[in-house]
Amino acid sequence: MERELLVERADGVALLTMNRPEQLNALGGDMLALLLEALQEAATDPEVGCVVLTGAGRGFSAGGDMKARAAGLRPPSTGPEGFMDRLRSRMEASRLLHEMPKPTIAMLNGVAAGAGMSLALACDMRVAGESARMTTAFAKMGFSGDFGGHWFLARLVGKARARELYFNSEILDAARMESLGLANRVVPDAALREETMALARRLGAGPRVAWRWMKRNMKVAEEGTLAEALDAEAFGMMRCEDTEDHREAARAFVEKRPPVFKGR
Repeated sequence: MERELLVERADGVALLTMNRPEQLNALGGDMLALLLEALQEAATDPEVGCVVLTGAGRGFSAGGDMKARAAGLRPPSTGPEGFMDRLRSRMEASRLLHEMPKPTIAMLNGVAAGAGMSLALACDMRVAGESARMTTAFAKMGFSGDFGGHWFLARLVGKARARELYFNSEILDAARMESLGLANRVVPDAALREETMALARRLGAGPRVAWRWMKRNMKVAEEGTLAEALDAEAFGMMRCEDTEDHREAARAFVEKRPPVFKGR
């Protein structure tokens, strides 16, 4: 059987492809365990400067595997606490996508529903094909929602709009996603991979130490006070000032050429 997560590394980019196309990449089988492992490796791999997450076939991810649930295929019961602990450990995938010290991009090639939508929202950026769709979907399944979708959605679209999208499970087309700020850009389906990977390669060739501190600054800005954000920015600038990348950028500026970053 083909591996349920495909990993490709080239040009400073780790491309992670959820690979259960017959199930619209529903998050069942071994996929989540493999995704978590791949994200942990990418987060610490010095050769990776950017991570792209996508799905095989005609969808990004339909979220939870409802067919498996309907068929009664679920892990042995360990009680409510065991269920919560198991789910919480898998939801680390969202935290890693959001907090790892390098840019992450969701390449939306079709539907992103439920936990699939949450994983897309966990990424720093989302590039959507024209046929992409998003929906929280949880209410339709009698679920409350997981993988950090509430946290991400409220920050992206505001509290009232996030509540509306969760309660109504509205299906958003690509244009609506872009207007709400859920897609950074929408491109023709035929150009989705080319444009997303071009963006990823540019980021992968960028100043990786600076990416680390930019992401830390954003986390502090999202969760802390202005004073804490200013302190974090000052610390990040101090760390970046003494890097080879900064010195190379300064020389390139004077010499009127593009800088060549080494990630150190």
